[in-house]
Amino acid sequence: MNQRDEALALDAADPLAPLRDQFALAPDVIYLDGNSLGVPPAAAAQRAQTVIGAEWAQGLIRSWNTAGWFSLPRRLGNKLAPLIGAAHNEVVVTDTISINLFKVLSAALRLQDRRDPKRRVIVSERSNFPTDLYIAQGLIKQLNRGYELRLVDDPSELPAAITDDVAVVMITHVNYRTGYMHDMAALTQLIHRQGALALWDLAHSAGAVPVDLNSVGADCAVGCTYKYLNGGPGSPAFAWVPHRHQSDFEQPLSGWWGHRAPFAMDPTYAADEGIGRFLCGTQPMVSMALVECGLDVFLQTDMQAIRKKSLALTDLFIELVETRCNEFPLKLVTPRAHSQRGSHASFEHPRGYEVMQALIARGVIGDYREPHVLRFGFTPLYTRYVDVWDAVEHLRDVLAHETWRAPEFAARGAVT
Repeated sequence: MNQRDEALALDAADPLAPLRDQFALAPDVIYLDGNSLGVPPAAAAQRAQTVIGAEWAQGLIRSWNTAGWFSLPRRLGNKLAPLIGAAHNEVVVTDTISINLFKVLSAALRLQDRRDPKRRVIVSERSNFPTDLYIAQGLIKQLNRGYELRLVDDPSELPAAITDDVAVVMITHVNYRTGYMHDMAALTQLIHRQGALALWDLAHSAGAVPVDLNSVGADCAVGCTYKYLNGGPGSPAFAWVPHRHQSDFEQPLSGWWGHRAPFAMDPTYAADEGIGRFLCGTQPMVSMALVECGLDVFLQTDMQAIRKKSLALTDLFIELVETRCNEFPLKLVTPRAHSQRGSHASFEHPRGYEVMQALIARGVIGDYREPHVLRFGFTPLYTRYVDVWDAVEHLRDVLAHETWRAPEFAARGAVT
């Protein structure tokens, strides 16, 4: 049996294999970019047709009540909650991850200001996803109260950076570029020992790795639904605030959907008593409805099974790249240790952008991140072991024949 046959045998024995049929994935595509945009669930097209053709076209405005539109952000939050270790009514699906980060970071700073006004530092990583840093920078400028963003260059520097002047530590659980995964429990404990609050970004965690926010005692979190949760391009994100903080967290975007009685039309704002206070304006029902299609697939498995396959896929990919492409200048930047790895694998190559474009032209779709990083995401719900084998063979061929040198592969699109 050759190695490709071994991969096919793993697929035949894979308990998650039947779930692939629930996704609308072209048979000639090897899709390794679910960590950037998930594949559409097969049910999504029919759901969109129902929302537009029946609930909107026929129900019209009545559907806010009759089709459950008004309650959908909370209902989806409760369906998502088990994937991240949240309790009932602790998650709401709404807005974008950037907007939700602005809300929860603002609320956390306000809470800390009431507790200890001397705390004026936000700690994060320089390698954090840029929107997180931009939001923090913009908020600091808006508040104009002497806040500072303190950045570390390596996770080992975090203990020294979290001093008694720190209000909030804002960390992405799985790094978007390298796939490095923090020890959420240990780091949250360290943050709390120093009197700070722990804010977690779950963009590359939710639906990819087991997360238990309540168990580790985190203080707030945000995440998106369009990656591993397969909610659709730009689908609404989510915010998590535990029950113990909900009454004390005051977020600044006090729109009418966050009011405790929005249709009372009271001119004075009164925040919802629970997680609803993290809503703001009217919700986008068409895109929000599709989020449920992705979440429903997760009800047929569990995060432990997903994690087991994720590690097996990434182990296989790393092994094959390092054995079959070892004569080429590829450098692994993703941790080998399972405890420190998310669900994607990244390699540096001096001409990474062109190499990735050559792969995409062959139907092997990963993505590129500066500087020089080829990033490959593995979504256990639909990624097969044979996809891993075939993707590496394409990579080997692109490098061996230098097909990446074609001029068209150097042209940069608006999105890389």
